[in-house]
Amino acid sequence: AAADPSSFASPSCCLTRHLYLRCRVDFGAQALRGTATFTARAEREALRCLVLDTKDLQVFKVTVNGQDAKFVFGEKHSFKGTPLEITLPFELRRGQETIVEISFESSPKSSALQWFTPEQTSGKKHPFLFSQCQATHCRAIFPCQDTPAVKLTYYAEISVPKELVALMSANRDGEMPDPEDSSRKIYHFSQNVPIPCYLIALVVGALESRKIGPRTLVWAEKELVDKSAYEFAEAEAMLKTAEDLAGPYVWGQYDLLVLPPSFPYGGMENPCLTFVTPTLLVSVTLIKVIAHEISHSWTGNLVTNKTWEHFWLNEGHTVYLERRIGGRLFGEQFRHFQALGGWRELQNTINTLGDKNPVTNLIPNLNEVDPDVAYSSVPYEKGFALLFYLEQLLGGPDVFIGFLKAYIQQFAYKSIVTEDWKKFLYSYFKDKVDVLDKVDWNSWFHAPGMPPVKPTYDMTLANACVALSQRWIKAKESDLGSFSSADLKEMSSHQLIEFLALLLLEDPLPVSHVKRMQQVYDFNAINNSEIRFRWLRLCIKSKWEEAIPLALKMATDQGRMKFTRPLFRDLYSFDKCRDLAVKTFLEHRASMHPVTSMLVGKDLKQDQ
Repeated sequence: AAADPSSFASPSCCLTRHLYLRCRVDFGAQALRGTATFTARAEREALRCLVLDTKDLQVFKVTVNGQDAKFVFGEKHSFKGTPLEITLPFELRRGQETIVEISFESSPKSSALQWFTPEQTSGKKHPFLFSQCQATHCRAIFPCQDTPAVKLTYYAEISVPKELVALMSANRDGEMPDPEDSSRKIYHFSQNVPIPCYLIALVVGALESRKIGPRTLVWAEKELVDKSAYEFAEAEAMLKTAEDLAGPYVWGQYDLLVLPPSFPYGGMENPCLTFVTPTLLVSVTLIKVIAHEISHSWTGNLVTNKTWEHFWLNEGHTVYLERRIGGRLFGEQFRHFQALGGWRELQNTINTLGDKNPVTNLIPNLNEVDPDVAYSSVPYEKGFALLFYLEQLLGGPDVFIGFLKAYIQQFAYKSIVTEDWKKFLYSYFKDKVDVLDKVDWNSWFHAPGMPPVKPTYDMTLANACVALSQRWIKAKESDLGSFSSADLKEMSSHQLIEFLALLLLEDPLPVSHVKRMQQVYDFNAINNSEIRFRWLRLCIKSKWEEAIPLALKMATDQGRMKFTRPLFRDLYSFDKCRDLAVKTFLEHRASMHPVTSMLVGKDLKQDQ
């Protein structure tokens, strides 16, 4: 078994199979305090030691089957945290189970948690807390085997101030007054499907819900809940489409939670409760993100990468499913258009990272590499491109969805590596081995840069974007009069995004061109986050000074890393505003999400 370079745990010695988590959320101290109790099973003879991952945690006491156990912290690692080495008070035989209970407290600077004062919320009355554990931050909440190779069920009891609501990535099992403190209540949760630790999630705040489907509630602060319910109304239709493509949905509930604007991702596929950014409420790509997170219910949450080096197994398959859902809802030409947009996104990422950069490998080596630093669109879009290429090679979409369904059935509830996937692909398509043998597997998996082969894309919806972007690229000063608002008359929002994305792949336009573009298209008036983000990048790259305050505002009004990092990077590269970009970052740093703050700090050479 390949060891996980991102974890200290050794699941080959001992496996944690169930977690009973009891904790108290302390907004004053910005800490979670409580006990994590694991059912652990020895995987070898004469087991005397259990190593767990921790990061910035205090541990007060450990018992094993009720007996006090000795424990010691190992050496602290720069990003992996600190191993917790527990000595069992007795030997375990292989297959024998024991109960390990750990009293812990998280740190206010936990990389998994973001705490908000009432002033930072929409309602301004109550504090708020959310967690983001993927990839390796669950260890910054409580000690655990923080590797996706290990799956466990969990039961939790969370004590919070009684005016607040707690939610987790689990079934809601009711609430009761806290017997130890009448100003608090305890919420109960159970997750009976085994999941990796990175999918454990908690949110606490003044949340309200609206029912939008037979298995779906939308949760948000009061100010956003009705708008959110309206925008996410299609969730049930997408769930049904996904079930038709991938098999039955095993998680029971599918709720959606809209987080504060600093949430670092578009969405997070926490089981039973998808977390989403509020930037989706002003985005045409809302459907795409929801389809993506729904798809994770199969690829990622049911079939899971065994280590983060094989993250493409989670993300490539999920993007593939997401686009199949889009194809069902909006037609095959739309699926191809989205797929081509993904290829452009991959080109853009590889331009930024460099085509010799080893993190652009589909399977990167993460030895001494922080998964947060390695994170990019590569596992998503290079992974998707491989599956889309294989679909075309092996007989088309109907044939390939048969494989995907069988793959999910074969590996459900397991964690796997790329070799397991490839062996299954070969056995499923045993009559097409000659075709599969022509694939340059080594380059696809282990070479940096763009893939060795580009799939075929239907260009129907992309042609208008290409034509208009080419007109702007080729235009001389004297041609600028030929552009007018009529240019965009026939184009959808998706096509506008693609038009801007194409311009971003080229050398910067002269500033006269972006000024004219604003005159005729008035992009500054568009609030759609995906369009605004690309438009402001285009302006900053062309060194249009009037765009500086707008770009700084977008980079700080929300904290979705897909937007915030490139905007800050572009502002930093523009000599006129480098100092202002750094100054603005330093002013906002304290209220940013810990991971966003760390990564933007690196981008702006401000790492502490």
